[in-house]
Amino acid sequence: MLRPERMCRVSVTGSKRVMDDTIESVHELDILHVTEYDGTWDGFEPGDPVEGADEASDKLVTVRSLESILDVDAEDAGPTQLVTDEALEEDLEDVRTQVNELDDRRGDIEDDLRDVRERIDTMEPFVTLGIDLDLLRGYDSLSVAVGTGDADEVEAALADSDVETFEVFDEDDVVAVFARCEDSDLQDALVGATFSELAVPEGDGDPSSYLEELRHEEQQLESKLSTVEDELDDLRLDYAGFLLAAEEKLSIEVQKAEAPLTFATTENAFVAEGWIPDEEYEAFESQVMADVGEAVAIEKLEVAEYDSDGHAQSHEEVDHGGGGGEVGSEVDTGVTAESEEEQREPSEAVADGGMVSATAEPRSDGGVVTMGDEDPPVIQDNPGAVKPFESLVEVVNRPKYGEFDPTVVFFLTFPAFYGFMIGDLGYGILYFLAGYGLYTQVDSDVLKSLGGVAMWAGGFTALFGILYGEVFGLHTISNVVWPAIGFEEAPIHKGLQPAFGDYAIAWLTISLLAGMLHLAIGWTFDFVENLSHGFYDALTESGSWLLMLFGLWAWVFSGANGSAPGFLYTAEEGIFAGHPFALGFTGLPAINLFSVGGFPISAWLLVFAVGLVLLALADPIEVVEFLNVFVNVLSYTRLAAVLLAKAGMAFVVNLLFFGVYVVETGHGAEWHFGINHSPAYMLEQGTYHGHEVTEVMFGGLMHSGVAGVIGGLLVLVLGHVLVLVLGVTSAGLQGVRLEYVEFFGKFFEGGGKQYTPFGYDRQYTTDD
Repeated sequence: MLRPERMCRVSVTGSKRVMDDTIESVHELDILHVTEYDGTWDGFEPGDPVEGADEASDKLVTVRSLESILDVDAEDAGPTQLVTDEALEEDLEDVRTQVNELDDRRGDIEDDLRDVRERIDTMEPFVTLGIDLDLLRGYDSLSVAVGTGDADEVEAALADSDVETFEVFDEDDVVAVFARCEDSDLQDALVGATFSELAVPEGDGDPSSYLEELRHEEQQLESKLSTVEDELDDLRLDYAGFLLAAEEKLSIEVQKAEAPLTFATTENAFVAEGWIPDEEYEAFESQVMADVGEAVAIEKLEVAEYDSDGHAQSHEEVDHGGGGGEVGSEVDTGVTAESEEEQREPSEAVADGGMVSATAEPRSDGGVVTMGDEDPPVIQDNPGAVKPFESLVEVVNRPKYGEFDPTVVFFLTFPAFYGFMIGDLGYGILYFLAGYGLYTQVDSDVLKSLGGVAMWAGGFTALFGILYGEVFGLHTISNVVWPAIGFEEAPIHKGLQPAFGDYAIAWLTISLLAGMLHLAIGWTFDFVENLSHGFYDALTESGSWLLMLFGLWAWVFSGANGSAPGFLYTAEEGIFAGHPFALGFTGLPAINLFSVGGFPISAWLLVFAVGLVLLALADPIEVVEFLNVFVNVLSYTRLAAVLLAKAGMAFVVNLLFFGVYVVETGHGAEWHFGINHSPAYMLEQGTYHGHEVTEVMFGGLMHSGVAGVIGGLLVLVLGHVLVLVLGVTSAGLQGVRLEYVEFFGKFFEGGGKQYTPFGYDRQYTTDD
């Protein structure tokens, strides 16, 4: 789970006469991540596409264009179907002709419709003005300007100009100016006014009649357009399945036809390389040999180990005794040199009676010489329940092959963080249902993954809600369910109420301890990764941080500095002194966690100092960041902070509707909602379960008449919806931040290559 699937590099070598059969077999297996030949071998060149590749590519472009025109999507597919070459040739041309004809008609109608609508927009201001069109042009001694603007400003501008005689007409900011002057003089006079001139459209008489004709023409064009679109929709229903199947068939053909572009080839032979899961090698070899025969040789060149850079660290020797037929035992695409001094023999490939020689320099590390990038692709190896969290990890980056995959830790911690911060059965159920809806109803892989994450987060929220005894902020579970099974109250509390205020301190302490553990896991991962560079590097670069982390915080928790609160280290002053958890223990003296075996408390500072020295030996510049072990752990106090904030918001919503009365107990004040009786009534009664009711915090809208109930219900529903949504933006984002910033930053870099096997997952076609 913490490592990706182990990959091995394989080489497939053979005669060109069996290349098509080899491509067909490998494509059908759909497990080989092909490495593109980089052109570095003497005598080998990248291969050429198989004959017909261009024709298939052109048809594929045509099919996708038709799908775009018809707006075809996966829901239109229907049952899988067998698409023959003859059907593809004949039906595709028929569909193309019909669709293009209708699309051209639609384009022409849309152009005409656009033109008519522009003319309507041009005519509408003149209809508003109400002056016949022939009166707005054609004068010998008058200049006319029509436009939109402020009539008062226009008149003022004309009065201040050299234009002596003018008349202004306006209606709803449409202005017409008639002036006895030259056109240029009128334009100059209007420059300073709010006025935007309009061109007078063609036509004579009342502009309303022209507008009516244009609107009638618009309706006719819209009707024609609707008819064409209906015909296109009919074509979509008739041919969507065929087009999707044709696209899939052509995509497969193009994929196979262009495969040789990644091969190293000679006149008579080819060499293909790639990565497959190591456990799949035997099945891959046996299937390809069964499909193609002994005219092809398959070799395992290396098995990629893990190192901190994500590169293959070790390899297996290539057995050149394999293979047979015309290729024979002389096929050799990756010979390992035993040392830097030993020279590699030329690799030879025999095919169709010809021999091609390729010589490559041996690698200085004694490894095999391969045709391209040595980084293996990454297949994250996580159980099904963990899979949804891979999408959240990939938001940062895909893990490199040699890195620890943090997904499983993300899975174990994020839902727990989230559930701890919200901790409510009602909210948890709603989160779960929302996640279930995403997971089952949407097609997007990303949204499905988010749905899976929401289901886990909702489950933990509900679990903590039961432990806290809350449902939608009410203490129903604590007051009813837990007593019914033999407990006086819920096992734990959020710490919002005065009577349980010590819990808030407990959660603050536990948040710090959780932060220490979380960060320690991250630096431990980094330590293990750095072991590939040697124990000294691992100790100085990663172990130093671990020593500083535990040294500093053990000293803080021990109380040796004299400034830590008493609850951290003194049992008598500890959390819940005299008021035990319902589960039975009476305190959380943190000194007990860090004073094992009589280890001197002050010695933890020495541990911290040793870690600081080791960090300086690794990289003196990093010493300036030594306080990260302090501030990073403090970041986890946001867990307790969000817990109290969300609890407070839910409490306020319920307070406004139900009201709250205060009961004084031996442990402090408890707040109770007025669900069965109003707070005022309880104050009159004076006691609640033998304890004194001291005051009414708020009477509650529920108990203030019909209008109060109606308004209160609105407050109750919208308030809890707000808390529900803010739970995602606060608890969700804060939890993710702790994972991305604090945890990932200790060991995770990312940048892994996605595993994209040569093959196709058929959805719309069948070979049967």
